[in-house]
Amino acid sequence: MSIRFIDLQTQYHQLRDQIADRINSVLEHGQYIMGPEVLELENKLTAYSGAKHCITVASGTEALLISLMAIGVCPGDEIITTPFTFVATAETIVLLGATPVFVDIEPDTCNMDAALIENKITEKTKAIMPVSLYGQPCDMDAINAIAARNGNIPVIEDAAQSFGSTYKGKKSCNLSTIGCTSFFPSKPLGCYGDGGAIFTNDDSIAQACREIRVHGQSRRYHHTRIGVGGRMDTLQCAIVLAKLERFNWEVDRRMEIGNRYNSLLDLAKIDRVQQRSDRTSVFAQYTVLLKDREVAQEKLKGHGIPTAIHYPVPLNQQPAYSHHDNSTATPISERASQEVLSLPMGPDLTESDQMYIVEKLQFR
Repeated sequence: MSIRFIDLQTQYHQLRDQIADRINSVLEHGQYIMGPEVLELENKLTAYSGAKHCITVASGTEALLISLMAIGVCPGDEIITTPFTFVATAETIVLLGATPVFVDIEPDTCNMDAALIENKITEKTKAIMPVSLYGQPCDMDAINAIAARNGNIPVIEDAAQSFGSTYKGKKSCNLSTIGCTSFFPSKPLGCYGDGGAIFTNDDSIAQACREIRVHGQSRRYHHTRIGVGGRMDTLQCAIVLAKLERFNWEVDRRMEIGNRYNSLLDLAKIDRVQQRSDRTSVFAQYTVLLKDREVAQEKLKGHGIPTAIHYPVPLNQQPAYSHHDNSTATPISERASQEVLSLPMGPDLTESDQMYIVEKLQFR
């Protein structure tokens, strides 16, 4: 038996005609940059998220970078974030000359521990950037409250993995000052290349993001601010539009499959990342915690079951970032990096394949 870690092929076969129609429409009108599908997608994502503004951009990384630029992050500023995440979270901070200040994670969810944030705030703190890891939002009410009582610090949710999830009934990406997501192909809502989006209810931030993504232009060849080439191209927007037709079903399926994993693994007494009752997860990854991870990974590979490690080294221990905040102790992140193992996950994972995965994991 061979199981795909992420099954994009089955999804494509289900949406083949819609995707072809959308792509052909772009090829016919020929507006490959900022074509009508860009605005159409932004409008539909605005309606879906509940946020006032959506600005599509070239990638999830660009979403974070443009957001930081829009709030005026400068060299010497500090951004509070988590070390247990993909490198783009810290990368964008450092690219602007700012310093990432790392806060450890909760041992059960692997999300940033809100209780540790306030002690890290200084007069240099420009933003707080929590990451909604594995598809589940952080404790955003607690984080927003800390930001509010410390001078209304902007909160940027890195929601690259959590689009479609909710926190206390509100959609991820509409939980703070700014929400950023990614449409990388493996994400819950993905395109067939790079893409991303920024969400905000703040008119001035939205305007800044729109200008920054087109080289800082307020109108053609009038540059009101420093910008980047950060547009999401029309073809990728067209593909996401086609995938949106199936997205609600996929979110429901992800929750169903994630909850079945929970039940099976709890029965087998295998430790896993936990989900909190006041929020949902779209299970961008389904992650267990194993003391014998390397042994388990090899055994599963031998049974045709692919796995991945998200993430093997915390960012504050990476050579490129360790000197930025070397006073930070993050023992929970360090332990998690040695134990986390992500299993095959996606809306088209069959129940029989899921049972097979857990069986082989249980009797490794």
